Amino acid sequence: MESPRSDRVLAVLALALLGAGCVLVLWPFLTSLIWAAILASTSWPVFLRLNHWVGNRRTLTAGLLTVLGTVALLGPIVAVALAQADNVAQLARAVSALGKEGLPDAPAWLANLPLVGPTLHSYWQQFAHDGQRLINEVGGPAQAAALSGGRVLAQGVVDMALSVFLVFFFFLYGETLNVRLRIALEHMAGPRASYLLDIARGTVSGVIYGVLGTALAQGVLAAIGFAIAGVPGAVLLGAVTFFLSVVPIGPPLVWGGAAIWLFQQGQPGWAVFVAVWGFFLVSTVDNVIKPFIISRGASLPFAIVFLGVLGGVLAFGVIGAFLGPTLLAVGYRLLLEWTGEQPAAANDQTIN
Repeated sequence: MESPRSDRVLAVLALALLGAGCVLVLWPFLTSLIWAAILASTSWPVFLRLNHWVGNRRTLTAGLLTVLGTVALLGPIVAVALAQADNVAQLARAVSALGKEGLPDAPAWLANLPLVGPTLHSYWQQFAHDGQRLINEVGGPAQAAALSGGRVLAQGVVDMALSVFLVFFFFLYGETLNVRLRIALEHMAGPRASYLLDIARGTVSGVIYGVLGTALAQGVLAAIGFAIAGVPGAVLLGAVTFFLSVVPIGPPLVWGGAAIWLFQQGQPGWAVFVAVWGFFLVSTVDNVIKPFIISRGASLPFAIVFLGVLGGVLAFGVIGAFLGPTLLAVGYRLLLEWTGEQPAAANDQTIN
């Protein structure tokens, strides 16, 4: 007969294989599941209040919030896509003109910049009034970037639509899932499990408000600046800025491209205006205000959240803007406890 130890080994091996199989099945939907969990967690107070108003009819409440989430998340995407056909045509004509005429002569002040000025001036002049060379130089990379960005955006829309569908079930079984998760964490982390889970929830909420709030602010500010300067497709470019705001260099690509186009059109004043507007308003929201809002919501040091957002995006993509700070937050608290420092002492060092 086999020993009890062998039975335990076989049982653990069977459970490991079962767990690996479940992960393999759910892996294509992992991003959508994480988004759904994030949406349910951050909107849970709204769900409880609405559920009380409708007489504790949980299914009705979950359905209403799911419909509202669909309108709030997918509605703007569809509306922009339907309403901006004319803007796309204007942008296409502008790009076509740039390809025919090339860049204008480089401004004289560019050559006077210290260190890099002469090099930049010489590089710019290679494409002055030579549209074909400009297309040959940047056309291939730009097309590849556009195709890659289109695929990422399409995948993001699909993940978002699936997450809105899944969040309905998170609302229905939220309490049960929360209890099971706490029990599982207590088995692994002991009595500190609830504390760490609360940190993760607070961090995710802070990141949600910081990222989405500042993305909306960036999109609106960019659209206003483009409209003032007379850039074609201002609303569409504002929407692009909104979606690219989770990428550290996303918004500068939009307003920088608009400034270059204005230079090419012989409007250096408006080009400088767009560049200044983008640098001091649009990018300031992304580089300063966003990490500040997240750090206040999550009660974390500014540097931890800043590195978490940037590193998370680079490591995991869009969803990394939420996962990065959360992982760093839990690791930060664990490090404080392992080194003997109490959380209360750490809070004195956070941004308040």
